[in-house]
Amino acid sequence: MRTVLGLLIVVLVLMVSSCVPTRDITYLQESPTVKNDSLITIQKVQPPYRLQINDVLSIQIKAPYDPELVSMFNVSNANTDTNSSGGLYFSGYTIDQHGDIRVPQLGKIKALGLTLEELRELIEKRLLTEYFKENADLFVTVRLGGLRYVMAGEVNGAGEQTIYRDQVSIIEAIANSGGVPITGDLTNVRIVRQYPDGVKVHHLDLTQLDVIYSPYYYIQPNDMIMVDPLPQKSLGTGTTGLASFTTIISVLTTLVTTVLFFTRL
Repeated sequence: MRTVLGLLIVVLVLMVSSCVPTRDITYLQESPTVKNDSLITIQKVQPPYRLQINDVLSIQIKAPYDPELVSMFNVSNANTDTNSSGGLYFSGYTIDQHGDIRVPQLGKIKALGLTLEELRELIEKRLLTEYFKENADLFVTVRLGGLRYVMAGEVNGAGEQTIYRDQVSIIEAIANSGGVPITGDLTNVRIVRQYPDGVKVHHLDLTQLDVIYSPYYYIQPNDMIMVDPLPQKSLGTGTTGLASFTTIISVLTTLVTTVLFFTRL
């Protein structure tokens, strides 16, 4: 009787420890101090993105009073499909290993480390100084060729992803790649981010609503999002109560059968 009771206790302990709690797989949970449907102000404190090597740019130059001169600078963008990463890859402006882009007529322009606004101002200044008059009503647009990032680890869609927007949250990035399975650890999602002085790793708990205040809530181009597996996956005991119960019962049945076999010898 004591043996059976001990085995039942072991089964219960294993079931409780092997199941994945709902709080570990639910996104953006409200804290007890936050009222339902309360207004939450998102503080966007993310610094502007600074261009890196291999970034692909879309540069558009417009001047309604001098269209012929403008056509000299927009040759590479004439057939660009902004909704196609392949089209922009071949016809956009890629920052080379030296940190430069090559613009028709202007030649090489140092883009590495600049923000999009700084590069736009630099190109506009060059154009006004060398080609256009002040009253040309010049309009220059510089944009990234989509926000590219990489998903890795315990995710449904690992690999490089691209979203054609200027701002994307980490929740949207994960959803775009297929989401995180029940065996993924949402409490410690890592963002591996490149900076001019090296690479840094940032940790986010996506189960807490307070994560929206993080300066890393919005991803940047070339980010790598890493999701680790939960301990339950490495144990192989199942992710739900039923799966854990079935696994443990199978193991327990085998163990009891083996014990009875040897005790009867």
